[in-house]
Amino acid sequence: MPTVLSGRALAVTATATALLATALTAHAATAETAATTAAITDKVLVIGIDGTVLDRVKAANAPHLQGLMAQGLTAKSTLYANPMAATSSGPGWSTIATGVWPDKHGVKDNTFTGKNYTAHPDFLTRIENAKPSLNTYAAADWEPITSTDAGGPIFSAKVDKRLSLKGDRDGYGTEDPKIAAAASAELRDQNPDAAFVYFGQVDGAGHSYGAASQQYLDAIGRVDAMVGQLLTAVQNRPTYAQENWKILVTTDHGHTDAGGHGGSTIQERGTFVIAKGAGIPAGSVRTDVKLVDVAATALAQVGVDPGSAIDGIPLNAPDDNDPFDTLRPNLQGRVGETGIPAGVKGFTHTPPAGWAVDNSKMGTGGVTEWAGWAFATDEFWSQAQRDQWRELNVRSRDVFAVADSDEWDDKSHTGSYDSTLITPKWAVTGGTTKNLTFQTHYHHEAGQTAQVLVSYNGGTPTVVKSYTADAVARSESLALQVPAGATDVQIRFRYAGTNNWYWTVDNVKLG
Repeated sequence: MPTVLSGRALAVTATATALLATALTAHAATAETAATTAAITDKVLVIGIDGTVLDRVKAANAPHLQGLMAQGLTAKSTLYANPMAATSSGPGWSTIATGVWPDKHGVKDNTFTGKNYTAHPDFLTRIENAKPSLNTYAAADWEPITSTDAGGPIFSAKVDKRLSLKGDRDGYGTEDPKIAAAASAELRDQNPDAAFVYFGQVDGAGHSYGAASQQYLDAIGRVDAMVGQLLTAVQNRPTYAQENWKILVTTDHGHTDAGGHGGSTIQERGTFVIAKGAGIPAGSVRTDVKLVDVAATALAQVGVDPGSAIDGIPLNAPDDNDPFDTLRPNLQGRVGETGIPAGVKGFTHTPPAGWAVDNSKMGTGGVTEWAGWAFATDEFWSQAQRDQWRELNVRSRDVFAVADSDEWDDKSHTGSYDSTLITPKWAVTGGTTKNLTFQTHYHHEAGQTAQVLVSYNGGTPTVVKSYTADAVARSESLALQVPAGATDVQIRFRYAGTNNWYWTVDNVKLG
């Protein structure tokens, strides 16, 4: 006899069936979302535009570059100068590609003499070494980037596919459109995981007409259209919806208004990074990004960690909370200096919260900006006096501490320079070892002293490091043996001298 269900039973059964169906649908949707998420592939495209001035990009008819700035990050920074390296293409593109500064990769000019790409390979080669299954691509019409001609290649033969054309550098960029067409086809139709594409004509226009010219703006506009081609090619990929692209745009050096580069002016040293992608806030502006961060960001995007082998830091890395950087809103313009443009705000004598400066032994008078430890930016400090190695302070970022007896001495004063920078008291445990780390740039001359002193529980400071020779653009690490019973430690940086040189300190950490 067949089972007969009541109306209520039928309703319950129907409801249960509906709930089951809903649950199954939700489960399927969740599974599909998880599968889609798992299938997302991280990819990176670095676009290099030779000799490009950021302020001129902003002034040009450049909707694609300006669109990337609006949708992502804009970061302006400065380069080194001689004797570390000239502000020329060889050192610039080597720094971008390798993620290390010229004192490591060895390229000081366009002769490529002293290059050390074996120890410090380009980021595409690092990707090949770490994850050979990933596809890499490089295209350029300046031969040293991808060809063995003229001292190259910067991007090694390990890169899966390289396109090298001979650019004419006449300001019209006849080879750039070929690079754009070939790279666009590669990006759209093939499967590169990491790519570098270079355009040269803006630099050509700078040499021929100067960065202040309409021709320079026109060259930026033409390259901008090619950047648009690349962006469109990426977006037209059949698998674009399952991909996570990071786009970076950068340059190797700047140009003077009249045209030319290689020297130490702030215009020649000017560089930038524009970046768009996951984790990068739209319309954001940063002042702590360096050219070496391009390679670090590209490597991080595809899951390659070079550790301490490179100088760069990925753009998405957590903020290190350097207290000196918090001073940027308080920076002021020049007072006694004459070489620094009036509109540049770049120094203060007010230390961060918890820090102090002891000027009890400091002479009086001198140049106001440098009367004892100050806090300054590279754009401000390096223009105080060019070509005295201030431009070599590349490992400091954003705002740093500087003691400069040479500049202080440029106006009449009584007494000598003697100033001490003092950290907050940091908690420690007796019997342990702590590592004191900081970035330092010290230019030595007989008659001056630079000392790191340590005190525990308010005791007498003792010297743990004395600088008796140049320590240029260096990362320092000092092991501190914490005595038994100690509960806090305080660090002092004491600099003394008169008409000698200088000392900078940045990113002081106890870990």
